[in-house]
Amino acid sequence: MVTQLAFDDQQLVTRLVRGEIGIVPTDTIYGLVCRATDPTAVVQLYALKHRENKPGTIIAADTQQLEALGLARDHLEQASESWSGPVSVLIPASDQLSYLTQSKPELACRVVSGPPQLLELLRVVGPLLTTSANAPGEPPANTVQEAQRYFDESVDFYVDGGDLSGNLPSTLVRITATGTEVLRSGAGTISTEQETT
Repeated sequence: MVTQLAFDDQQLVTRLVRGEIGIVPTDTIYGLVCRATDPTAVVQLYALKHRENKPGTIIAADTQQLEALGLARDHLEQASESWSGPVSVLIPASDQLSYLTQSKPELACRVVSGPPQLLELLRVVGPLLTTSANAPGEPPANTVQEAQRYFDESVDFYVDGGDLSGNLPSTLVRITATGTEVLRSGAGTISTEQETT
């Protein structure tokens, strides 16, 4: 039986802390999530999405959580200028985070500013690894019902955030010596002064 939870349900925190994987509405679209600090859950999430050499995105309540995860403060300070909206920044990551990066040299991260219930969840459980709630090659789920058609009981819980049709994934950027390179245009915007072509 599919388990439906709400953001304010204490079970949601308990389940994430014990390593479960679920579907939640993020600050952009529905995401398949688990705690980023739990290597076993991360490996299971990637297997569920059949992802190899295509790491997900880390969402956090603040840069301190990302630093505690193992990302360098100087890179985070540089990236923080881009976190005025749903913008994910590729940040160099060490080998100790290879379970998250799938041995890639960078990890996409963003600090979220809302919605408030998501932000509070992140403050309590720490950063989450997220990837879009869809089967490979299929469009992202706009509703919990669509997500259930993709994953059914292969995930541990669902949080219903309503219909997110029209929402875009985050903008993905890489900071270079000459500016900010936009790798994927999405929900967030980057000022033209920072952009490189």
